[in-house]
Amino acid sequence: MAQANQIQPTAAQPQSIGFLLLDNFTLISLASAVEPLRMANQLSGRELYRWVTLSPDGSPVRASDGLQITPDLSFADVSDLNMVIVCGGVDIQHAVSREHMGWLQTQARKGRRLAAVCTGSWALARAGLLDGYECSVHWECLAAMQEAFPRVALTTRLFVIDRDRFTCSGGTAPMDLMLHLIGQLHGRELAAAISEMFIYERIRNEQDHQRVPLKHMLGTNQPKLQEIVALMEANLEEPIDLDELACYVDVSRRQLERLFQKYLHCSPSRYYLKLRLIRARQLLKQTPMSIIEVASVCGFVSTPHFSKCYREYFGIPPRDERSGQVRSNVVALVPIGEELAQPSTSSALAALTRARSESTFASVRL
Repeated sequence: MAQANQIQPTAAQPQSIGFLLLDNFTLISLASAVEPLRMANQLSGRELYRWVTLSPDGSPVRASDGLQITPDLSFADVSDLNMVIVCGGVDIQHAVSREHMGWLQTQARKGRRLAAVCTGSWALARAGLLDGYECSVHWECLAAMQEAFPRVALTTRLFVIDRDRFTCSGGTAPMDLMLHLIGQLHGRELAAAISEMFIYERIRNEQDHQRVPLKHMLGTNQPKLQEIVALMEANLEEPIDLDELACYVDVSRRQLERLFQKYLHCSPSRYYLKLRLIRARQLLKQTPMSIIEVASVCGFVSTPHFSKCYREYFGIPPRDERSGQVRSNVVALVPIGEELAQPSTSSALAALTRARSESTFASVRL
């Protein structure tokens, strides 16, 4: 019989998530994905989520910072999971083995939802599990993935939810993905309370992009294009005419158009508009400025024109952005009937038991 001071599992089966650790995985991405699950349990006072770490044979895996993690389970010990999240990191091209790929393919055949953080998308793509899917990956791996996997639709967005694939860039972006999923399944109040506990100022969504250094995208061979973009970024409130931009860097207007089409896959006017709209979105979300003020400081001559451009680019009008009425196509995690092959008290349940003395325990009603 369980001790009186232990938290009992909820009647509904907890969501079971397996974190597959690849050699040199980034610890910050793993922590950013796991900690929201722990806090969801703590704040709800229930075991909503359960998680385990995995490696092919259960052997320790070293993170990119040198710390070594001993996984909870080997592949052979896993009974069932809702989702598998591949945790990648440094030198991902040499971290993915045939055993990893075969096991991931088996999970896909079983209907598991597959996810990846940091450079973990490389493993899914190498296993052929992202063909025809839109995918996010850490910007440092973006060019290599575009070259290696032409059937994968790469994007610079922080995270992407495409049917049963959940891919995410690195750093703290996995926290945004997990908060998004938690909010969809258990409500925005819980997601917001979790972000407050982690002093997380704003929960970013699928429309937010990684800030990819242009030098990384272009290399060192296009100094004029880099100079033009720098001029654009420095002149958002009063946009510079394209002919003037071309003159500043000593190229013709036609050369300017060709450079943008070849390397940034859009016209210079479209790229300039994107920079202004992204800046407007930041101001709407992070400042109390009125929509009229935001339109003005981002170089739009009228509010209706600004609203039209904003809706066309982001899919929602500025007023809905500010009120948080963001559309979503998220697919919620679905509970399963079988338990993981693990000890009777999961690490999630043990953490939940320890958290009952915290002042925030069970502070959010579901």
